[in-house]
Amino acid sequence: MPTTAAFLGVLTLDTRFPRPLGDIGNPGTFDRAGIPVRYTIVRGASPQRVVKQADPALLSPFLDAARELADQGAAMITTSCGFLAAWQSHLSAQVPVPVLTSSILQRARLHFPGIVTFDASALGPSILTAAAVPAGTPIEGVEPSTEFYRRILGNEPTLDVLEAEKNVVDAALRLVSKHPDVEDIVLECTYMPPYRAAVANATGRKVHDLETLLIGEWGRALARATPP
Repeated sequence: MPTTAAFLGVLTLDTRFPRPLGDIGNPGTFDRAGIPVRYTIVRGASPQRVVKQADPALLSPFLDAARELADQGAAMITTSCGFLAAWQSHLSAQVPVPVLTSSILQRARLHFPGIVTFDASALGPSILTAAAVPAGTPIEGVEPSTEFYRRILGNEPTLDVLEAEKNVVDAALRLVSKHPDVEDIVLECTYMPPYRAAVANATGRKVHDLETLLIGEWGRALARATPP
């Protein structure tokens, strides 16, 4: 049975790198939106295992954690990695509340968007299909040699935030240079929302990410969870 007022439940990877305000893993991100939040760390779920290995052994602990959050009273559940869109249907089937694993789920609402991702080589057809992302959607990844990529994939305890911002902005600029018809940009990575404003300023496009998606959906989720 639920033990608290309704909250947003976040299934998080097992990480130690810094999480600036705006990052899904920073509670202040949701405090400023007035959304109560509770985190459950899935132990052993490193960025390497989730992004590069897509380790199927992690599905079971993620399912267990989702059920636990729902039992505690979560009104909605999300994750701290956009690549978990691969398990959107599995997680949704296990709990009676909305599950939004990834920002790329909102791609279908937008007319002609492009996606900026943490790793374009790892964001393959199986993940895109699971998130109902149409074939041919423009995708651009952060360069593997950059500060942002190396620190996060390596799960390192330090991050040069200004350099990380530049890395994400550069990826977005490459996206619109290759695909000038792109009207909206979706930031796949849950560590990218701190740089949303910089991406919008640099590209002149509207920018969407998991933070904007969750804030937009929270009111409906809370209404469903609150007895009349």
